[in-house]
Amino acid sequence: MGGWTRTVAIGAPVLFLLIQAVPYGRDHDNPPVVREPPWADAETRTLAKRACFDCHSNETVWPAYSNVAPISWLVRHDVTEGRGELNFSDWKGGARKKERPKEIRKAIEKGEMPPFAYTLTHPAARLGAEDRGRLVEGLVATAGQRGAGHR
Repeated sequence: MGGWTRTVAIGAPVLFLLIQAVPYGRDHDNPPVVREPPWADAETRTLAKRACFDCHSNETVWPAYSNVAPISWLVRHDVTEGRGELNFSDWKGGARKKERPKEIRKAIEKGEMPPFAYTLTHPAARLGAEDRGRLVEGLVATAGQRGAGHR
């Protein structure tokens, strides 16, 4: 084995083990559900749970790989960012930008949500055209409602 190849062959596993000591990304406590939106219908909640809740609620299901760096860092970042943009477990009644019906429609119809990388590891989150359309219409109706959510 050449010098460079040997260095990589030894260094890569050592580096992988060392980065496991970085604590970021392994805190998987879900905050309590404060208030859900007043769902337009049960189907909308079911579709949202299937395709959106892991990043956009306090009901995240943390897969085993979310404990292994550097993937844990990416998963934690995505969940933190997702909850910050739109959180179905702490509904603010549409006051935040991403809760606006127009923004929700645009993100789903353009295929930005759920993200491709997420659907690779979560095949149930892949939505066909019909389910995508029902989710869009249901979330737009949900986001357009006023009042406190329910569970």
